[in-house]
Amino acid sequence: MNFLIAIALGYLLGSIPFGLLLTRAAGIDIRTVGSGNIGATNVLRTGNRWLAAATLILDAGKGAAAVLLARYYIVPTVETPVAAEYILYGAGIAAFFGHVFPVWLGFKGGKGVATYIGVLLAWNWVVGLIFCAVWLLIALTRRYSSLAALTAAATAPVFAYALAGSDTQGFTFAAACALLSFVLYLKHWPNIRRLWNGTEPKIGSEQPRAD
Repeated sequence: MNFLIAIALGYLLGSIPFGLLLTRAAGIDIRTVGSGNIGATNVLRTGNRWLAAATLILDAGKGAAAVLLARYYIVPTVETPVAAEYILYGAGIAAFFGHVFPVWLGFKGGKGVATYIGVLLAWNWVVGLIFCAVWLLIALTRRYSSLAALTAAATAPVFAYALAGSDTQGFTFAAACALLSFVLYLKHWPNIRRLWNGTEPKIGSEQPRAD
């Protein structure tokens, strides 16, 4: 029951479409802009950096909140470390899936990068910061937001396993990250094709392609 509560809480938090709500408050329907995605990168295409920054922070925050609420309010009610571990991972995974597949929007949500970051920071802040560092490095040197996200996602399970240890806990952490990375790659499949074809728009491009 505790696990199901964590899953439900995580999904509901993750499914809050902050990008859509913020842009709608500004008189814009983000689904008609650029790729139509509700994430921070597409919000930036409206030309409003403050809205994009707020979307990024809130999308990351809801992922972190799902894990932290489970940690402080649900985990104390269970008796074994294994149960606590699965509750925390379950809450984070559910939040990510809530963002990517929100029931309120016909399961058409964002690509999950910001929420992934928030979940990672709550699971293990060191791995979360490494994810951010890898993203920034690739974004600044190659100027492709999608490539930065894909690279960071590819390295996350590796760092999760390396830093959490080679025992069962490290394997579980790495597996949770691998699941999120796999879904993130699926959501970025159009970007992967454009990167391969050399048609992916760079950060700051005035005419981004629609997915």
